[in-house]
Amino acid sequence: MSMNISDLRDTIVPKSDQLNAEQLLAGPITVTVTDVRRGGGEEQPVIVHYDGEGGRPYKPCKSMRKILVFAWGPDGREWIGRSMTLYNRPDVKFGGEEVGGIRISHLSHIPRDIAVALTATRGRKEKTRIERLDETETVDGSRSRLQAAARGGMANLQSTWAAIPAAHKRVIGPQGCPEDLKQ
Repeated sequence: MSMNISDLRDTIVPKSDQLNAEQLLAGPITVTVTDVRRGGGEEQPVIVHYDGEGGRPYKPCKSMRKILVFAWGPDGREWIGRSMTLYNRPDVKFGGEEVGGIRISHLSHIPRDIAVALTATRGRKEKTRIERLDETETVDGSRSRLQAAARGGMANLQSTWAAIPAAHKRVIGPQGCPEDLKQ
């Protein structure tokens, strides 16, 4: 019995009901939004569900909610199907201590990179830059490439499958394979 050791990130997941900055110590992740809901209390009123979350949604802080509303608009239903890259920013403070926090570095569905001045501390603004995420780098982009490849036959589909990122393969998996690809 051989255990998969090619990705050990699941072994460092804290016991929590949401995505934590600690989970991003190994590097950023790009997620595709599957649902947006209200809830989570006054501090975290928005819950963003995404492909492969495993019951641990992203609950953006106020600054990141401002970015999402600025970039994608106020209607959370419009965010579904869009992608963002999340990373751990270690200098984020809570209660005066640097504890790290989740920040957004890239967003899909924006025409160009954006820069927004957000409150960093009382009386001090900080420019936050968000880069445009090329849709071909997202899970949805990989799905689209697979669908197009399937029209070219099985060899083309297999070649395309071999070329997409392992993280996308995990999300898409056999259960996520579109019906026309299963044939």
